[in-house]
Amino acid sequence: MSSQTQVRAIIRMAGRDLNGNKPLLVALRDIKGLNFTLALAIIRALRLDPSIRLGRLSDSQLQTLERAIMNPKSLNLPGWLLNRRKDIETGQDSHLLESDLMLRIKDDIEREKLMNSWRGFRHSLGLKVRGQRTRTTGRKGLTVGVRKKAVQAAQQAAQQPAQQAAPEKEKEGK
Repeated sequence: MSSQTQVRAIIRMAGRDLNGNKPLLVALRDIKGLNFTLALAIIRALRLDPSIRLGRLSDSQLQTLERAIMNPKSLNLPGWLLNRRKDIETGQDSHLLESDLMLRIKDDIEREKLMNSWRGFRHSLGLKVRGQRTRTTGRKGLTVGVRKKAVQAAQQAAQQPAQQAAPEKEKEGK
């Protein structure tokens, strides 16, 4: 059987199992750290069809695709497509994927906390960091939201018979 007719169901790429039945552009977006724009730029730079199924690519095409994903700078793509621009330690532009990305984000948050910056302080309290409003959103835990008028009316109705019964008991006691 030729590779043209048979579709491989699972493709291992960039440390992730990808669905070979999905179109190339959609399948690449399953890799953490690879967004739509960068995936499309890589596919166009390699002159591949974004609608072809990932499992239909040949082994050589898969190898060049994986090399391009692991090092997008090799394709001379613009720096604004990368997810780690002007790194604090190195000052270089780079692109991180999967667990490297998650570890670097966690390290950045810890560095902010150690510096006692405003962002670090908000992170340590578990609050919103980027200036969002917090009056009504971002609630976690047992916070009760705004009560509707119908719910308030039902509660008041339930409290009124209890309040009327209390004075009657006092009269009986006298």
